[in-house]
Order: sequence, then structure tokens, then C-alpha cells
Amino acid sequence: HHKQSVTSAKTGDNVLIILKETPFSAESGGQVSDHGWLYSDTSSAYIDGVKKAPKGQHIHEATIKDGEIKVGQNITAKLDRDFRMGIIKNHTATHLLHQALKDVLGTHVNQAGSLVTPDRLRFDFTHFSALSDDELNQIEQIVNEKIWASLPVAVDHMKIDEAKKMGAMALFGEKYGDIVRVVQIGDYSVELCGGCHVRNSSEIGLFKFVSESGIGAGTRRIEALTSRKAYEFISGKLNILQQSAQRLKANEDQIISRIDGLFDEIKSLEKTNESLSAKLAHLESSSLTDQVKKVENVNVLAHKVGAKDMNSLRNMVDDLKQKLESAVILLAAENNGKVQLAAGVSKDLIEKGLHAGNLIKEAARLCGGGGGGRPDMAQAGGKDPRQIDSAIEF
Repeated sequence: HHKQSVTSAKTGDNVLIILKETPFSAESGGQVSDHGWLYSDTSSAYIDGVKKAPKGQHIHEATIKDGEIKVGQNITAKLDRDFRMGIIKNHTATHLLHQALKDVLGTHVNQAGSLVTPDRLRFDFTHFSALSDDELNQIEQIVNEKIWASLPVAVDHMKIDEAKKMGAMALFGEKYGDIVRVVQIGDYSVELCGGCHVRNSSEIGLFKFVSESGIGAGTRRIEALTSRKAYEFISGKLNILQQSAQRLKANEDQIISRIDGLFDEIKSLEKTNESLSAKLAHLESSSLTDQVKKVENVNVLAHKVGAKDMNSLRNMVDDLKQKLESAVILLAAENNGKVQLAAGVSKDLIEKGLHAGNLIKEAARLCGGGGGGRPDMAQAGGKDPRQIDSAIEF
């Protein structure tokens, strides 16, 4: 990073190296650069990036792993073959995808950026709406058909006018010289491209979408996998399917109907549960009427009940107000370690100045909480269930 020219570099140094000739391809048009090794008699270095200099030379980003490397030495350059194979499969697949998008969605589709790595491909394109499952399936099908059709991939250099006559797709905003590099895949796809490709589409093996999303107004993004990564992705999904089938104790082709069945079952159980809870609450409130005390000639009912939520608690208060006609009621319940309180005051007692909201405030404060409401009906919550009895007593 000292921006200075050196004549040698030693173990641990990070340097930029220019070779007289190179098998490494540089970053271009979204394709990541090759990785690999340089070996001389006295050293080895790892190349983890290659960029193009303005004058066209390839600049290799190298870490010296061992020994000392010098200007003027003869070296052996060794490409990381698996890395390169992953890149070229994804790159050729990107060209097939581009054409398939035009076939299915229309000629307005244009590339708006792409990223090609050994592991996956990402393709951004102009389109006004999300793709339907049907469209995605169609596009994926076409790309795979072209892979299985074993189309030859030809790379030629020609004058830009000739390339345009052939219908080569050019990238908007890119600068092209008079002589351009044209990549043709059978008679299916023709594009201007500086990157590396497979020799035959069949080398890609398999193509699988992973996601499709919007990344801005009128721009969509597709991520996809090919070859080994596509196979691993599908295997992973099948594995989840198998595990799901085992959990559901069903065959794989019965999973969906089994899940639908379970949802129906849950719905009907919830209904049963609700009607039983209502019956229980009703029974409970019937038996509560025996617990009424007289205070200053007013019927008072303060009690802890087994209501499962605030809704059933309020319903019980309503229920009791109707039964008792004239009363002050406070019901408390404990759920998930929290306190729930509901209070009700009948009409005749409100006229005498009693107020459910004010009564419940103090009871809730004792349980470490708060709440309030109207004169006839109020609710509150609290954090400390151990204080329920003293709240009721109060």
C-alpha cells in the first residue's frame, strides 16, 4: 500500500505484480477475477485478485507465502481450476438467463448489473413487476433446456458494426472499441462480453433459481445457482422435505394434505376449547354468587378466578353484573406469571359515586401494575401474582 515500485518481495508481503503474459482473467462486467498461485525457483505467492490497469495490463494482487520473488524471474502460474470452473459456468448461465428473460417477459428486459462468482450468479434487469411463479418456472425451464441441448459456445473478435448486425446485446453505458469480443451460445444468445465462458452449455449441468426480488423502481434481481451448488441446494430442500414427512408421519406426496388436515383439526379444537371455556366461566360465575359480601349495605364480590385471558375475565364481570343486579365486582386472574384484573359497578351504585376505574387503580397498584376505565367497567394488569389476595382484600 506504499504505492512504490519494488524489485523484490518476501514472505508475508502484499504486492501488486505485472506478468509478461498471464492465464488469470481480471475482474470485468460483474465477473470476479481468477484466483491461483505463482511459483518461482525461490518462492510461492497466492493471487487473490486481478484488476485491469487503464492501459490494459493485468495487475495481480499477490500475497507472498514463502521465500522471495524478484522482478525478471521466470515463474509458473497455476490457476485455481475449481474456482475458474465455478465462475465460467455461472457466467455462461447468466447469458442464457438474459435471453430467457427476454423470451418470457419481453424485449424491454435489459441487464442492469450482474455479479458472477464461483458460488452463484446475480442478475439485475429492467422489468416493471414481480415475476409470477409461472414466469419463473418457464424461465428456469428454458435455461435448463439450453444447457441440456449441449450448445457450443463460440468467442470471436469482430468489428462492432458486424456484431450489431448479428444482433449482439450490448450493455447500456459501456464503452466499446471498434473491435469487440462476441460470445455466441449456439444460435440462442449473442452478447458482447469480455469474460470467460464454458466451451459447451452442457458443462453448466443444472440451473436453479434461489430468489427473485425488487431492488428499486423498475429493477428486479434474480439470484441463481448452477452445477454442484444447484445440486447441493436441491439436495438440502429434499432433505427438509424428508424430515417434514417423518415429523408428520406421512409420505412426502401427502405432506400438503396432511398439513391442511392438521390446520382444520386445530381450528375445530380451538372452537371446542372456546365453547368449553365459556361454559366453565359461566359455571364459575354461577358459583361465585354465593361469595357476595355486604359492605355498607352494598353487594361486593371480589374473587380470584381461572379466566384464561382479559376477554373472558370481562365477560365474567358482565355475567355477574346481570345476575347480581346491584353490586361492585372485582375479579382477578393469573396468566403467564402476570396479574389481570377486571372490575364492574352496577348503574344504581355509580349514581351513589362509586367508580370501577378508581377502584381498580388501587388494587392494581398493590400487584405492581396499573390500569383504569369507565365508572361501570375497568381493567388493569400487574406484575406480581403473590399480591392478588391482598388486592382482593383491599
